[in-house]
Amino acid sequence: MEEWTKQHWEQTIKQNNLVAFYLYTPMCGTCAVASKMMEVIETLLPEVPIGKANINFLEELAFDNQIESVPCLLISNNGEIVEKVYAFQSVPYLYEKLKK
Repeated sequence: MEEWTKQHWEQTIKQNNLVAFYLYTPMCGTCAVASKMMEVIETLLPEVPIGKANINFLEELAFDNQIESVPCLLISNNGEIVEKVYAFQSVPYLYEKLKK
């Protein structure tokens, strides 16, 4: 998964219907598991642009989108954030969220 800046995220949601942005912190144990799950999802859904970012460097984005905790997956459809996923649960669960 490619590391995205806030600008890359904003540009990508303008150019694509469905986009996912995975937010994490490096010291978060749950994020380590979520990262592995997202790598599998990226392989299963190569047509969906998926980026990731260390939320410590995106304070403004976290504030603007009212991110409550990490890991967090922002799902955008047609330029609008339609869902924030905090409980990643399983690869099949995430796959269902993003295969639309």
